[in-house]
Amino acid sequence: QVQLVESGGGLVQAGDSLRLSCAASGRTFSNYVMGWFRQAPGAERAFVAAISRSGGSTNYADSVKGRFTISRDSAKNTVYLQMNSLKPEDTAVYYCAARYTSTAVVLTSPRDYNYWGQGTQVTVSS
Repeated sequence: QVQLVESGGGLVQAGDSLRLSCAASGRTFSNYVMGWFRQAPGAERAFVAAISRSGGSTNYADSVKGRFTISRDSAKNTVYLQMNSLKPEDTAVYYCAARYTSTAVVLTSPRDYNYWGQGTQVTVSS
């Protein structure tokens, strides 16, 4: 079992920055590929970014490329999502997800993940 707890959400204005954190506990953090997803009201959960177990590979949704950066700190068992140049369309609940893997895979589908945090709300006003 892996427990994931997100933090760092809030209400910001367009153009501002936020950094989300996801603290993991329960298992060896470095054995898990990690991802960030988001879900706006009335929409399906959508991929935002993912990072391989070593941190050597990342993947981003086209809508956030160049603005968001995913990273992980194995010493702190934490994955981060740095969000810059935020737009109103980034408004959503953001979820952290994890999946055990023995490879350097980067997973982009929510169906590939089996551990989820409770989510943190990000609201961007125009």
